[in-house]
Amino acid sequence: MQSRPDPNEKLIEVFESEQESEALIVRGLLESAGIDALAQSIDVDQGLFPVGGVKILVREDQAGEARRLIAENRTDNAANLEDEREPEKP
Repeated sequence: MQSRPDPNEKLIEVFESEQESEALIVRGLLESAGIDALAQSIDVDQGLFPVGGVKILVREDQAGEARRLIAENRTDNAANLEDEREPEKP
């Protein structure tokens, strides 16, 4: 595995979430697949109600694979939720 991406190199955003925990899970998914990922806070001042979140950045040459893994994981999770919702057959 390479070292963490350098924030000064060309990084591509592959995921964004308002929830830090969700972004960290995605970062862990990518890193477990050998894709180095950087979590970066998003702070946008919206007056009285600041909006924030976390975005996940990866090296440009790993962006396609990262997006594919994220999409596959979402599809798998959606299928698992559907299976859990189906009533048990007698």
